[in-house]
Formats: sequence, structure tokens, C-alpha cells
Amino acid sequence: MNDAAHDILHVYRVANQAMLIAQNYENDVDNDVLLVSCLLHDIGRKAQFENPTLCHAQVGADMAYQFLGSLGFEEDFCNKVHHCIKSHRYRKNNTPESIEAKILFDSDKLDITGALGISRTLLYKGQVNEPLYAVDENNVIYTTEATQPESFIKEYHFKLSKVYDKFYTKEAFLIAQKRKKLTESFYEELISEIDTQEICNILDVLQ
Repeated sequence: MNDAAHDILHVYRVANQAMLIAQNYENDVDNDVLLVSCLLHDIGRKAQFENPTLCHAQVGADMAYQFLGSLGFEEDFCNKVHHCIKSHRYRKNNTPESIEAKILFDSDKLDITGALGISRTLLYKGQVNEPLYAVDENNVIYTTEATQPESFIKEYHFKLSKVYDKFYTKEAFLIAQKRKKLTESFYEELISEIDTQEICNILDVLQ
């Protein structure tokens, strides 16, 4: 992976978090399915990065299914991993159903909360050459509309701020709530430090 925000350390963090959560569901979780799904959940990222029309969750699920099959894993195991990876990306029409899929989803989403989430988002936005923020014709910062230009601040308001209520396990939800206050404080402070009115005044003088 050449994507610093989705590198091998991200994969390890997700796997570690997933196995910790799974300890609370030890009678219901297939740890082998869960661990393999965690380790392979982002293998479709490169394909999506090269072709943004692709969904890395779908591509990765198919890749994992074929890879595990080639190693001799039973079809039922391959199908379970396929479902976990396919449903780990937030999409209303493809929600996780198995406990393993729900834990993978939650563990992956926890990695975009709190200080980790802020850091990884900055890494990713820099990699795809998107700005810290963008402004409209009145010098007001774009934040929430889907049609507005992409930016670090828009990513939070349009997407990441909504993650905190989207967890399936109570363990992940509680962890996320502890991180939520820090995240909100960071973005509020960031916007307060961006004096767009002062920029507007300077532009008026230059004109």
C-alpha cells in the first residue's frame, strides 16, 4: 500500500481493535473469519485509488474470496470473509449482517475517530492534493453540501462527524463517544483560527 492513511499499521490497528471487541462475543464470533477479514479488508484500496469509480470494499471482497479459495479454504469460510469485507465500507444498501462483519465495520470506523481520525484524514487529503478548506464567492467556508469542493474540513462535516452514531457494538460506540469531544473541539478551534473575513478585506484592498 502506497496510501499512508491506509497502510499496514492501519490494518494492524483494525485487527487489534477487532480482536479486543470480539472478546465480549466469544461464544458468537468466528475469530478466524474475523482476523482474516481484518487483515485483508483494504486490499482493494489500490484499485479504487487508481480508478475512483470502483468500490474498494467490493473489489477487495472479490480479491479476498479468490485468494482464500486458491489457498484451499472452504467456500463457506470464503463467503463469510467476502461479506465482512464487502460490508465494511459505510453504505446504506450494503450493511454488515454477521457479528464478524459488524465488528470489522466498527473497528475500521474507530480508526477515523478522535486524534487518529484527524491525523489520517490530513494524511489522505494531502495525498490526493485537496485543500484544508475551500470558500464560496462570499469567502464563507464550504462545509456540508455534497456538491461543494472537497476539502479537509468538508470531509469532517459531510462525513466523519456522522460516524460517531453509526456503530453496531456497544464497545465501539462507547470508545467513539470518548473521542468525539476531542474531535469536535479540534474542528471548532480550526475554523475559529481561519479568519476568512480578514482575507476578504485584504483582497478588497488589492483590488
